[in-house]
Amino acid sequence: MKYGYLVSLILFAPLLFAQDEWRTPDPNNLVYLYLETGTVVIELAPTMAPLHVNQFKSLVDEGYYDGLDFYRVIDGFVAQAGDLIKQRASTNDSPLKAEFTRSIPAKDDFIAVQSPDFMAPETGFIQGFAAGRDLKTQEEWLLHCPGNVAMARSNEKDSATSDFYIVIGQATRHLDRNMSSFARVIYGMPAIQALQRADFNNASGVIDEPIKRSKIIRAKLASQLPLAQQLQLQVQEPTSTAVQQRLAKAKTLDSEFFHFKGNGNLDLCYYQLKTRVQDN
Repeated sequence: MKYGYLVSLILFAPLLFAQDEWRTPDPNNLVYLYLETGTVVIELAPTMAPLHVNQFKSLVDEGYYDGLDFYRVIDGFVAQAGDLIKQRASTNDSPLKAEFTRSIPAKDDFIAVQSPDFMAPETGFIQGFAAGRDLKTQEEWLLHCPGNVAMARSNEKDSATSDFYIVIGQATRHLDRNMSSFARVIYGMPAIQALQRADFNNASGVIDEPIKRSKIIRAKLASQLPLAQQLQLQVQEPTSTAVQQRLAKAKTLDSEFFHFKGNGNLDLCYYQLKTRVQDN
């Protein structure tokens, strides 16, 4: 019996190890956006921007975003949603104190990947989010990679309330440490990419005719959805074998296709963690 049990452990060990390669996001930190173009799932980052996460969750919970639209969509840049004409009342849209960065905690969970980065002393992952870190200033922040979600604001840094944007183009890294990033899209970027754009010659990016804007049908916290309506999502662990191998190959460009092998550096935004959907 002992021998048979040992064989079973050996046979199933690869499966057990494989499960450690992925994590299941907390449904309390997931928001579903049901759009005309499809379903999008956003994972929130409460340890990075707790004020923005709490306010966003409160707005979602009250149904604030239901029926609003993506009114500013600039190809290769961002898609911004909210109440353009400010007619929707809410008790959860007070101006927020900026959360551009966080102080490095005593027990730091930053996993370094690239140092130096072209916009940061080093980049890596914090709880699955692409992030930057500066040991001199003792600060960490989320990167403006494609899929990054942040609050829109005016020139005043503490002016964000309810409108948010999603990065849809190349990494807009000049916005790092200038905007309060609080989440990222982990599922449904094709639905974001399918949003109606502003005219190419429209510098503001605002779609003037409401009928031409893509709407948010509704937004819901995953924890408030019936289990049958929740996607069984898993996100790669940055320490997983697959991720580490992918990053290593990215730094060496280990393929016969590449004749110029680069300088050993990489742009982390190009190597974000992947998501998979498990069968129910």
